[in-house]
Amino acid sequence: MSSGQERAELDAKARQGQTVVPGGTGGKSLEAQEHLAEGRSRGGQTRKEQLGTEGYQEMGRKGGLSTGDQSSGERAAQERGIDVDES
Repeated sequence: MSSGQERAELDAKARQGQTVVPGGTGGKSLEAQEHLAEGRSRGGQTRKEQLGTEGYQEMGRKGGLSTGDQSSGERAAQERGIDVDES
């Protein structure tokens, strides 16, 4: 199978609503899914560079811990004994 034919098949699947590129969820074509995946990857890398490795890891530990009545830092300290600097 040629790469052009393979791309055409993947594009047809993408137009039917299937995700054919990891990270390309929501793209309506193969090309759109490729661009979404690239942007999402680059965005995560940029955040890591801005926060530094330690800050990026802390953000990951806090993720999912926030609720409507408590901040993620309060909940992390309470439930897991994680000291989070929210300054």
